[in-house]
Amino acid sequence: MDTKKSVLEKMSSQELEKYIKPGSEFVPQAVQFAYEILQARGRKFSDEELTDITSRTTDINKEKTIVIHPNHTRASQIMYLCGALGIGSIILNYEQFSSGMAIFIGMATLAFIFGMGYLIGKGNEIAKYILIVTFILGLFGIPSMLANLAFYPLLGIISIIQTLLQLWIIILLIRIPKNKVA
Repeated sequence: MDTKKSVLEKMSSQELEKYIKPGSEFVPQAVQFAYEILQARGRKFSDEELTDITSRTTDINKEKTIVIHPNHTRASQIMYLCGALGIGSIILNYEQFSSGMAIFIGMATLAFIFGMGYLIGKGNEIAKYILIVTFILGLFGIPSMLANLAFYPLLGIISIIQTLLQLWIIILLIRIPKNKVA
């Protein structure tokens, strides 16, 4: 929840006192703003009040950092490589993309791959499970992959490389410890 200081500045000192009262359920940023406004208006605070206000507003003063495990970064880069290989296979296989539905499926697949790369790079844990499920579902396409290998060797090789890269991504993501706090 975002608190605007300008809204609080329009309030009377009596209304602002409710914000700094011990046990009030206002967000820390609102308590901090109310304290600053009251202080600017000349209100003196006791040591007990200062301790209470400080304890309730310390969270907003801490810099929020998100630690992303290096495996997330590696896995994300590899996923982008899979997307680039997908673009290459679409270019090599352009004659099969004559219908609107084929183009839509190809673009949706690329969007999914690059989207997963983005989510993985941000440290999203759900992306790992989505990738595992889609990888398992993709294993049903092995006969198609082998057919591509027989009739279009380059496309078959690209498909096999993409599958192996995705397996590598899953291994990297699984090896990330549960408590990745630095």
